[in-house]
Amino acid sequence: MTTPALNTPNTPPDDSFYQRHQKIYPRQTKGVFTRLRRICAWGLLGLFYLLPWLTWNGQQLVLFDLPARKFHIFGMVFWPQDFVYLALMLILAALLLFFVTAVAGRVWCGYACPQTVWSEVFLWIEQWIEGDRPQQIKLDNGPWNREKIGRKAIKHALWLFFAMWTGLTFVGFFIPIEQLWFDLASGQIGGWALFWVLFYGFATYGNAGFLREQVCIYMCPYARFQSAMFDRDTLIISYDASRGEPRGSRKRNQPRPDDKGDCIDCTLCVQVCPTGIDIRDGLQYQCIGCAACVDVCDSIMDKMGYARGLVRYSTENRMQGSGSSRVIRPRTLVYAGLLLALTLGMLVSLGLRVPLEMDVIRDRNALYRDSGDGRIENTYTLKVLNMDRRAHDFDITVSGLEGAELAGVDGLHAAAGQVLDVPVRVVADPDRLTGRTQTIHFHIQALDEPRLQQEEESRFIGPRR
Repeated sequence: MTTPALNTPNTPPDDSFYQRHQKIYPRQTKGVFTRLRRICAWGLLGLFYLLPWLTWNGQQLVLFDLPARKFHIFGMVFWPQDFVYLALMLILAALLLFFVTAVAGRVWCGYACPQTVWSEVFLWIEQWIEGDRPQQIKLDNGPWNREKIGRKAIKHALWLFFAMWTGLTFVGFFIPIEQLWFDLASGQIGGWALFWVLFYGFATYGNAGFLREQVCIYMCPYARFQSAMFDRDTLIISYDASRGEPRGSRKRNQPRPDDKGDCIDCTLCVQVCPTGIDIRDGLQYQCIGCAACVDVCDSIMDKMGYARGLVRYSTENRMQGSGSSRVIRPRTLVYAGLLLALTLGMLVSLGLRVPLEMDVIRDRNALYRDSGDGRIENTYTLKVLNMDRRAHDFDITVSGLEGAELAGVDGLHAAAGQVLDVPVRVVADPDRLTGRTQTIHFHIQALDEPRLQQEEESRFIGPRR
C-alpha cells in the first residue's frame, strides 16, 4: 500500500517565507457536518465547565490534588503509587488516536481537539460582533472610527472574559473549585493560583483568538506525522477532480458546458476553510478534516442542480475507482487488538486494586540484637498508607520463621489517606534459623474489610554459625 502524498497548495516563492502572516477569515457555513461539529463542541465545552462542579459523597468528582498527592477521579482515589494507571491511560489515548486516524483521518482535529473547539467559540464571538467574512474584511480594512473601535473593544472584552473563565475552570481541576471561586471573590486567592488562572486564561486568549490555524500548522506535531498512519483506505476530505475538472464559472441552473466539470470555481471551499487551504489541490497536512468545505460545496451543488459529493469524505481507493474502502485491515486490527487488550487489562487491574500499601524498611544500623532471653530481634519500620476513603483498624502479623513474634505493635488505626511510620521488632529463636538470613513476611489486614490486605517480604538476620 502507498501513502497519499501531502501537497502544499500555492507554494510561495522562497523570499515569501518571511512575509507577514495573513489573517484568515473563515466564512460561516451550514450543513450536516457543521451541526455535528457544533454538537461536539458544545458537548465537550459543557463537560469541561460542568465537571469540576460535580461531587461524589461530598468530594469533587474530578480533582487532581497535587499538594496532597491524591487524584480523585469518579469516586476513586489514586496516589503516586498508582502511576502505572496514568501511563496506561496515556498509552490508550495514543492508541485510540492512531486507530481513529487510520480509519477516519483527522476527525479528532476537526471535531474534538481543544484548539479547534476553543477556536470555534472565539470565531462565533467574532462573527457575532463583527459579522461574517465580508463584513470582517471590510471592518479591518477600514479606518479606525468609533464603530470599529467599539466592535473591537466588545469582541476582545468577551474574548478575555471567556478566556479567564476557562483559565479559572482549568485551575479548578487542581484546586477545589468552590474554594477557588470564594477566594477570588473575597480577594484572598493565593499568588500561585492567580498566576495559573492568568497563565491559562491568556494562553487560551492567544491560541484561540490570534494564533488559531498557526497552532495546527506550525506548532502541533500531529500534523507532521499523521501521514504515517494514513493509507489508501483512510477516510479523508477529498475533491473529485475527475468530476469537477476543468473548472469554470456559470450561472445558476445553466446546463453544464460540455468542456467544463461540475466545479464552478466559486472558491467558497477556500473561504470556509479555517486553515485557508484549497482542498482542490489534494490532501494537505494543513487540512484538519472539519468538513466545512463539504457542507458549502454541497450547498452550491444544490443551487446549481448538480449531484452532491464533489467534495466529500472518501478514500484514495474509492476516489480512484479501486473498489470500496476497507475498515478491517492489518493496521486497524493491530490497533483495535492492542486497545482491547490494554483496556481489559486496566479494567481488571482496577477491579482487583487494593487501596492499601505497605513498605518494609529494615534497620541497617544493627544486624540484630540480643533480647536478653536467649532470643534475637531485628528492627523494622513499616510504612503503611491507607488509600481508602474510610478509616480502618488493621492487624499486623509476621510469618515465614517458626516461632517468630512481632513486638512493638498491638493494633493499628489509619485514617483515610493517612501515612503511618510504624516501628516494630521481630523476635525469634536463633536455633530456628535455617541460615544466617531467612525470608519473613509481614501481613497487614483491615479488621472491618477483609479484602484490604497486603503482604511484603523482608530479611531476618541472625548470628553466624
